[in-house]
Amino acid sequence: MASEMQNENPTILSSADLPTRLRASVSHKNSTYGSEFFAFALPSLTDGTVKFSDNSPSPSESESDDDLMEEPIDEQEIFDLISTISDPEHPISLGALAVVSLPDIAIKPSLPNVPDSPLRTVTVLITPTITHCSLATVIGLGVRVRLEQSLPPRFRVDVQIKEGTHSTADEVNKQLADKERVAAALENGTLMGVIAKMMETCQ
Repeated sequence: MASEMQNENPTILSSADLPTRLRASVSHKNSTYGSEFFAFALPSLTDGTVKFSDNSPSPSESESDDDLMEEPIDEQEIFDLISTISDPEHPISLGALAVVSLPDIAIKPSLPNVPDSPLRTVTVLITPTITHCSLATVIGLGVRVRLEQSLPPRFRVDVQIKEGTHSTADEVNKQLADKERVAAALENGTLMGVIAKMMETCQ
């Protein structure tokens, strides 16, 4: 990583202007969805402790109700999950920096020829603040980890650099799409520390 900040004066959007449902919904911070690998890699972000009050239904009682009443996950919910991730250089969220934006998120069937399949692919296009940003891969990994941890297993995650916004977008996209390279990167203690720090502001 560069020792000096690459973009000292990024454009910052007001958080009040960002689309969100966070103020009116339950936080997803303690969601236990996601692969065991990511749960192991970032244990501080996947605390599965759940406390039930005396009046709360037990997990077995509420499980069937949850299945029947599960609300579909849409692009706004995906944006709310990733927009509060901090930029690795600035103490500012990816949403405020417009690194992630609602129009650049899409949810489509993973199997278009099988309409009844519940499998979905979430595609997120990220826009680095500068075209030669060396941290683009780290940001992409942070977005991917956040979604892998927060979404049910039926969702596949595809994170890419938005076309025309980075000088080495093709190379970064190959890294982010290669599961083995992603897994290897997440075994790097220094990198995981950076990603964990980025996640501290997630709501």
